[in-house]
Amino acid sequence: AHPTACLSKQQSLLKVTAGRRARTCTALRDPVRSRERTSIARRNPICLMSAEDRVDGAQQRTLQERVQQLCRTAAIFSTAAAVATGSVLPSMLPPSYAITEENLIYLEAWRAVDKAYVDKTFNGQSWFRVKEKTLKTVSMDDRDETYDAIRAMLASLNDPFTRFLEPSKYASLVGGTAGSVTGVGVEVGFEDNGKGKTQMVVVAPAAGGPAEMAGILPGDRLVAIDGVQTDTMGLYDAATALQGPENSKVVVTTRHAADKQPKDYPMVRQSIDIVPVSTTMCPAPGGGGTSKVGMIKLSTYNSNSAGAMRRAIRELREQGAEAFVLDIRNNGGGLFPAGVEISKMFYDKGTIVFIADNDGIRDVYEADNSAIAKKEPLLLVVNRGTASASEVMAGALSDNRRATIVGEKTFGKGLIQTIIPLSDGSAVVVTVARYQTPNGVDINKIGISPDWVVDPATLPGDKEGLCDSVLSLKQAPKLFGDTLKPAV
Repeated sequence: AHPTACLSKQQSLLKVTAGRRARTCTALRDPVRSRERTSIARRNPICLMSAEDRVDGAQQRTLQERVQQLCRTAAIFSTAAAVATGSVLPSMLPPSYAITEENLIYLEAWRAVDKAYVDKTFNGQSWFRVKEKTLKTVSMDDRDETYDAIRAMLASLNDPFTRFLEPSKYASLVGGTAGSVTGVGVEVGFEDNGKGKTQMVVVAPAAGGPAEMAGILPGDRLVAIDGVQTDTMGLYDAATALQGPENSKVVVTTRHAADKQPKDYPMVRQSIDIVPVSTTMCPAPGGGGTSKVGMIKLSTYNSNSAGAMRRAIRELREQGAEAFVLDIRNNGGGLFPAGVEISKMFYDKGTIVFIADNDGIRDVYEADNSAIAKKEPLLLVVNRGTASASEVMAGALSDNRRATIVGEKTFGKGLIQTIIPLSDGSAVVVTVARYQTPNGVDINKIGISPDWVVDPATLPGDKEGLCDSVLSLKQAPKLFGDTLKPAV
């Protein structure tokens, strides 16, 4: 509705009615523009005009204020829609209600959070008022100012995982989940520093990447990148700083948990092809040939992971595997659906994960009788770098008693984000839910505890060395039985 459709030269107020789909504001017809106003009203029932049901006195003043508020709101939203569809030009609108292209980008981001965000209190604030105040008081004369307004809006949620991605960062993220990235090969996240604040830490270094080769470990405090402190960085600011042209140099400053002082690690950025799955057959403990245990290393959950896992299971079976060790150490997650699909491969019936928000459980993912490895003994190896979608799978396999977990407690990232692209190529990453294990455990900031606690320093990074270590554990014969014996 055009703003003038809600304004009458005669200030008599009639009534406000509430319908199932829209609120109706009524005002006297303008005698001069009666036909035009009636036409507008019919097309826009939010400002339907009538000349009936007069009220007066205090009621009139109260209702008049309400009508004016409704009309202002109607003007903002319908003007935005009109500009977006090209039916009204911004220059045709009164200055106080003109919605620019930059405003529309901001409104896209606002609506994305309004619809999807997990906390419907929006960190204890009126989300509608955040939008209204921004549109009225914040300059958005160019794209940079619009992006700043979106960042400020998201910062008010006090959620480090809900964030804005410029077009270049969104494109980089899409490339990363597709299977390749150029940088130092490290995933970063936030954890509580014990003083009520968060600090940036290394979740997991990529296998064979510059960070792992330099000695960076899961849980290391990420202090600075090229001398710039990370205290004021967001996750994607840090990711951008760590990535760069192939063969370019960067200095990453971290501090190990056991060290008092941080250390500089000069690195050369490399193009890192993320191979989601690799395999080997484990040697029999003590030598004497190959066992019947197949080792699978799952490095990430990307668009190729589920298919690669199916092939790995089939190929190991063809080599004689009758049991599996699944290594998800330093797997910081990735695509949530991939984690669910891989979990389904190991059991036919039962819950995989509950999706919950502040109102409780809103969705359930179940196994669907599509398992391809439901009987073989299964050992799952985890560490502090096991996070997010990896924890979904670890919780599912543990609570359904499908796998034994060995290693150390996992990272504890129990939040799910979705990426919502905006029309200009940018995107917002929005926390949409928390996940709970099949037993109803919310693991965020807690993690999953292993069945067999093993010092991570005793578990080698290479597949063959890991095979020897876990199959030599005193608990291994009970789990693996005859599969530990050399294959005939």
